[in-house]
Amino acid sequence: MDTAAAEWTATDGPEHRPPGRRLGAWCAALLFAAVSVAVGFRAADSDGVTPVPQVLAFLPWLLAPTGLALLLTLLSRWWLGTLWGVVLLGPLAWFIGPYGKVGDPAGRPVADLRVLTSNVEFGQGTGSLVAAVRREKPDIVFVQECEYECDARLKDDLSQDLPHRRAVEGGGSEGSVILSRFPLRPTDGVPGTMGMPGAIADVDGHPVRLQLAHPMPPLPGQVDLWNRELGALRDAATTDPGAPLILAGDFNASQDHAAFRRILDTGLSDAARLDDADRTATWPAVTAPAFGTQIDHVLVSKDFAADRTRVLDLADTDHRAVVTDLTLHSRR
Repeated sequence: MDTAAAEWTATDGPEHRPPGRRLGAWCAALLFAAVSVAVGFRAADSDGVTPVPQVLAFLPWLLAPTGLALLLTLLSRWWLGTLWGVVLLGPLAWFIGPYGKVGDPAGRPVADLRVLTSNVEFGQGTGSLVAAVRREKPDIVFVQECEYECDARLKDDLSQDLPHRRAVEGGGSEGSVILSRFPLRPTDGVPGTMGMPGAIADVDGHPVRLQLAHPMPPLPGQVDLWNRELGALRDAATTDPGAPLILAGDFNASQDHAAFRRILDTGLSDAARLDDADRTATWPAVTAPAFGTQIDHVLVSKDFAADRTRVLDLADTDHRAVVTDLTLHSRR
């Protein structure tokens, strides 16, 4: 090894810098370490423990600390750190891409329907939701955090347009409702801390399974519960693989969560992915679309094509609503 190479190797750590450069290099190292942990769990197909699942929800935004750390390595002339940052950018860019296969249904189209899902935050956004339903005219609506007053108002204001319903009544965040223009036959739904009702809709003579999703969020100390409830939704998706399925709601999970990807791996597709609208932030509404994550989804079986998927701003709720136009295709 020549003298120049030996000197570069011996002094290329944060501890071998002048004081100003040393601080920049140490800050860069800390940022890279934090990002590396999140990227490592994403690459390992694991959600880890707090704070990893919370950070993974905002994985695309990890480009910001990575870019800042890269700038710090250049200013401090920490070249091994620069290499570390460049290596991190590769998997980050890969994971930011959409997840899941897409393709057109093989059968002929047999029915069109519009689906809307909205978390109304303890019922506070009910009025805004009613206005959106009257404007968008969906055929099926999935409503989360619809407590008693919300439930009563939806009955009063939307019963003519959406006369069929399936609900789990509850206060606070526990209540949930499916509203439908099509006749509904009840199913057991999915048991959970918050209501997740299910039904079978008669869509112009074609049975379609409906399942509302609202698992617990991955709060510190409740990550295991979050995983279990997402696992229950995955199990529900595989209950009757021969039937068309719409699984929609507030999943409290994005495509960067392994537990959510396992639901997609059952053969479901995100309507936003089918319609090139994935990564559009739905929460928190106060900072979206500039900053946020997509945790509200309409997932569909391979029987459906999606068109005009869009995200709506509603007043008085921390979630944005998702509405999509679906076309049901026959399997023959």
